[in-house]
Amino acid sequence: MPDTAAAFAAVFAALYVGHSVGDHWIQTFPQSADKGKPGWIGRLADTRHVATLTATKLILLLPAAALLGLHLSAAGLVAGMGVDAVTHWWADRRSTLAWLAKVTGKSEFYSLGTGAHPAHPVTAEGTPAATLGTGAYALDQSFHHLWLFVAALLIATV
Repeated sequence: MPDTAAAFAAVFAALYVGHSVGDHWIQTFPQSADKGKPGWIGRLADTRHVATLTATKLILLLPAAALLGLHLSAAGLVAGMGVDAVTHWWADRRSTLAWLAKVTGKSEFYSLGTGAHPAHPVTAEGTPAATLGTGAYALDQSFHHLWLFVAALLIATV
């Protein structure tokens, strides 16, 4: 049990860092701009993003596992990375996460930091003011973190 707990902690840390790097540094602007578009343009941009994101996570996870002496199964890696990739792709289509926010009563929070929010910040001229983040981004990242947790559990225990 302690080995499994240590493996989970190490795997989660590697996936979390890989997620942050892959989602912010590796993702290209066209992927970011297009992945939420309808049709094949959006689907393919999202697929390219998730492919590079998954590769980034594996580039961090596999050497860490080897250096730390973690014994991870191929089945666990496939299951965990597969769940992570599918859920990331789903959320990053944008309309899907907006729908989830709506059905869970989080639409107002989802629009936080945008001109669509009823209490959006404004400049002295009355135009929408820039913010450091949005509710949509916070919900996106917390959704991904939830599935990183599930992926790490699968990787460490299967």
